This record gives sequence, structure tokens and C-alpha cells, in this order.
Amino acid sequence: HPVRTQFRNVLTFACQLDPYPTMLYTVFLLTAAIAAIVLLSTRYKFSVFFVLLAVAAATGTAAGLKAEQTIALLKAGIGGTIEKIGLLIILGITLGILLEKSGAMKSLALSVLRRTGEARAPLALSWVGFVIGLPIFCDSGYVILSGLMRSVSNQAVGKHLWSVIALASSLYAVHCLVPPHPGITAAAGTLQADLGQVMLLGAMAAVPAAIVGYWLGKWYNRRFPVVFEQPTETIEDNADLPRPALALLPIIVPVLLIGLKSAFNLWPMPEAVWWPMVKLAGEPIVAILIGILLCLPLFQHLTFAGFNELLDAALAKSGNILLITAAGGAFGEIIKALEIGKVFGPALAESGLGLLVPFLLAAVFKTAQGSSTVAVISTAGILAPLLPSLGFEGGFSNASALLAMGAGSMVVSHTNDSYFWVVAKFSDVPMETALKTYTLVTAAMGIVSFVAVWVLRLTILN
Repeated sequence: HPVRTQFRNVLTFACQLDPYPTMLYTVFLLTAAIAAIVLLSTRYKFSVFFVLLAVAAATGTAAGLKAEQTIALLKAGIGGTIEKIGLLIILGITLGILLEKSGAMKSLALSVLRRTGEARAPLALSWVGFVIGLPIFCDSGYVILSGLMRSVSNQAVGKHLWSVIALASSLYAVHCLVPPHPGITAAAGTLQADLGQVMLLGAMAAVPAAIVGYWLGKWYNRRFPVVFEQPTETIEDNADLPRPALALLPIIVPVLLIGLKSAFNLWPMPEAVWWPMVKLAGEPIVAILIGILLCLPLFQHLTFAGFNELLDAALAKSGNILLITAAGGAFGEIIKALEIGKVFGPALAESGLGLLVPFLLAAVFKTAQGSSTVAVISTAGILAPLLPSLGFEGGFSNASALLAMGAGSMVVSHTNDSYFWVVAKFSDVPMETALKTYTLVTAAMGIVSFVAVWVLRLTILN
């Protein structure tokens, strides 16, 4: 039976932990490091950047590294991470802010809702969240669309909680699984996974997660009636928004360019004159720059000073995310120095756990400390040296391990997650109801997306 087999694999792996000092001490260091990150960042509310940096330095010292070597590894981790994905994060946030301030996202949402009508309002919100969530953070996307969601809920009477969960879960799915969101992007750099492949496969794994959120929202809506305040705006209050077709271009064009390059890499074709142009345009940084340029015609009145203010806002928002991501890279460098691949490699190779290891470790991080970004970055740093022992040998294999971490970083969103409070507070959903509904939905989403990743791995690699 598959369940018994997997349980036996877990027990076998536990029994194979060789009782030698090196292995036991390494287990102790990893456990202490994870516990320290969780405790300091959640209970004592210390800055995640300084927590990751301090724990990384302490772990290196406890592992017997010299002070000079520890400092060199920390600097290499920070510099290497920013080199790999720093510019991508800044440009991705810039694209999201331009889409928000131009009204492009609201224009797309209204266009879809007008076509679906009140009866299918939750379904429309789900797909709007999925598309808009590609370039923008889930919390920002939900804040922007919350007024619209409340207007729709006011018209589609009796479907408020359904609309809330449908929108929240679709934004959450792409945030955890699809670049250029910072967690999955930074982890892709750590695991040396191809961003184009991760984007395509991540979107495929995010679809069933969003569908589960939509249907569970419908089920919970019947059991937890939620009364909310009247909206402050209506759908008809937005007359000066950009046309939906133009609003869609900055989102869809970068995705298509990156996907086209990845498709050509998967299925090689005779190189033509235009092939170098396709490769250049399909580079994630270039593709997002093109999306930023396509945002400019969406503004009706954009002065040079106003545009500069938007760029400054993007840089300000990028700062904290870049620092946390870089500190995660420093932590990963210290973990690599422990050579845990040599310590745990033989046992993991015979354990048969495969994708369960990255999924479960990311789920532990997420549930304990609340941030999906920190969860997937920390998991990638720990498991990067162990991937060969787990059966991941680059290409699609590494991408599947990364997406298993992304799936784990969904499980679960509760009171220590800022997005949980954004969903609850901006929707007039009581905390108790949110815990009984939305939190359980995120658990189901993580499990379903993990199954989707597992199926993709079997399909593509076999």
C-alpha cells in the first residue's frame, strides 16, 4: 500500500541515521539553526534579515569554521544572491507598482467580471487573481482588489466568503510557485534551476491549487455566512481606466517571451537569424523590462517627476525583500560548508523519500514562522547539497524539487502570516472564521500542488 510504503521509508530513513558524532552534531546544528530562526523571528519579532545573518554566523562558528572563513562565506552568499536575482526582484516589483498605479489591474478585473456576471463572480475573481498575481505580491494584489471584491460581493449576495477565498487562494498559489516572486526566484538561483522552466511548471502546478481554493471556498461559504460592510466604491465608479487589452500586455508579453525561450531550449530547432533575438528577449530581466515599457502607455498623465516617484517607491519596497533574500543566501553558504551531502547522502539515497523531503521541510518553516519567502529560501539553502542524494540531477529534476518547496511554503497560512491578516481584515472575515476556512484551504492547496508537481515529475522525466 503506498501509504504504508511511504511510512516504512520514513522509519527506515530515521533508523539509518548513523550514530556517529559527525552526523549527530550536524543534526543538532541544523535543528538548532531552524529553531533559532523560527523563535527569534516569530516570538521575539526580531528582523528576519538580522536573524538569518546571526544564525548563519553562529552555525558556522559552532561547526568549527574560522572567523575569517565564516565572514567570507557570509559575504559570498549575500553577493552571489544579489548577483543572481537582485535585479530581477527590483524589476518585478517595479512592474507590479506600475500596473497598480496605472489602474491596469482593476481594468482587467472589471473586464472579466462584466463578462462573467454576478452568478460567476467568484470564478471571475479567481482567474483575475491568478493573472494579476503573476507580477505582483499576493498581499499587494489583495489590497488592490479588495474594494472590487467587496463591490462584487455586494451584488452577488450570499457569496462573500466564497469570493474572498477564491481571490485570496489564486493570488497565493502563483505567489508561492511562479517567478518572479522573490522566494521561488531566489531558491531557483540557489538550486541552479532554469527560471523559464520553473515559471511554466509552476504555473501548471498553481492551477489545481487555485481550483481547490475556489471549490473549497464554495463549500465553506455554505457553512460560514459572513456579514460585511457596504463597499465604498462600485464597479461603475471607474471610468478612466486603461483598456483591458492594453492592460494585459505588460503581464502576458513577458510571460510569453520567457516561455518561448524555454520552449525552444526544450525542443531544439535549427537556429535561424531571429534565434539570438528570441534568446535575448526571453531572458527574464529583458522580458520584464519590456513589460515595464509596455506599462508607460497605460498612464493618461505621467510626468517625469511622477514616473521618478514610482521608481523610488519600487526601490524602497525592494530593499527589505532583497536584504532578506540575500541573508537567506548567506545562510545557504554556511549550510553548504557543513558538507551535509556527505553526512546524510547515503541515508537519503536509500530512503526513497524524494520530493517529500523538500515539501515537508518547507512546510515546517512556513507553519512555524509565517513567511513563504523565508520558508522556501531557507529550505533551498539546506537541501541544495543534498539534491543528488535525493535523486535530483539538474534540469527538470531540480525544478521539481524547487516546486515541491514552493508547495510546502503554502502549508499553512495562519496568524503568524501577514497575508492571513490582509485577507481577514480587508474582507471583514472574523479571525476564527478565517482560521476555520482560509487556513485549511491553504493546507489543501499545498498538498494538491505537491501532488501536481509529483505528477509533472513522473510525466516529464519518464
